[in-house]
Amino acid sequence: MDTQRPPDQQKTILLGRIVGAFGVRGQIKIESWTEPREAIFRYQPWILRNAAGSEREFSGARGKPSGKHLVATFPEVEDRDAVEALRGTEILVPRSALPPPRPGEFYWVDLEGLRVVNADGTDFGHVSHLFSTGANDVLVARGERERLIPFVEPDFIKSVDFDAGVVTVDWDPDF
Repeated sequence: MDTQRPPDQQKTILLGRIVGAFGVRGQIKIESWTEPREAIFRYQPWILRNAAGSEREFSGARGKPSGKHLVATFPEVEDRDAVEALRGTEILVPRSALPPPRPGEFYWVDLEGLRVVNADGTDFGHVSHLFSTGANDVLVARGERERLIPFVEPDFIKSVDFDAGVVTVDWDPDF
């Protein structure tokens, strides 16, 4: 599988979100989608995006695991009211902040926008996004209609060619 394409330096990656307050002293509960969860603290500065779409850059968060969330402290956030004002805020980082993928691996965001075709050359559109079902990941191809294709190599995902900008799949066009 060809994975030599340099990442788009302008893309941002959603790594987690603020889910609420922990206690009364300004501690913050964070849901992290990094693996391991605590790795989210390695990728700073963060871009904090609120529900209205406003963004600001932020540095200095520290934290540790607590149940299914992380409990963090942010500089200048010192009470529960300040934390509640951040509830629902998304935590993003520039794609360039992440380490390069290992050979044969890639980040989902690097697949977004690639053309999706089957072995017969039928065009399914472009990769919109991917999501996890627990059983396997799913590639969402949007063209004349939306197709959900299990991201299972080599059964359904035959190749990813970043140079050509194409994901080749083994998928029936009528499905």
